[in-house]
Amino acid sequence: QVQLVESGGGLVLPGGSLRLSCAASGRTLSSYSVGWFRQVSGKERAFVAVINIATDRTTSYADSVKGRFTISRDNAKNMVYLQMNSLTPEDTAVYTCAARSTNWGQFDYWGQGTQVTVSS
Repeated sequence: QVQLVESGGGLVLPGGSLRLSCAASGRTLSSYSVGWFRQVSGKERAFVAVINIATDRTTSYADSVKGRFTISRDNAKNMVYLQMNSLTPEDTAVYTCAARSTNWGQFDYWGQGTQVTVSS
């Protein structure tokens, strides 16, 4: 069982940056593929980014965040991060991290989410 906890959300001005963190307990996160998703109230949850299991650090991004967001992991700290730059109001959402034990298929473990609000 993997427990995931997100942090780092908040209110930021358009054009600003935030770094979200996904902390894991119960298992070594490097053994899991970890993804970030976001959801706006009333809309379906959307894929944001994913990083493969640590032996293969391949990453993938939604087109809407390519070039602005970067997903990375720190195995020593058992953490995965989402660096978000050049934020726009359209990035406002609840961001959730998720983990799976393979580099494909459904995600089995989910955090509770952290709110990101981009507004002037």
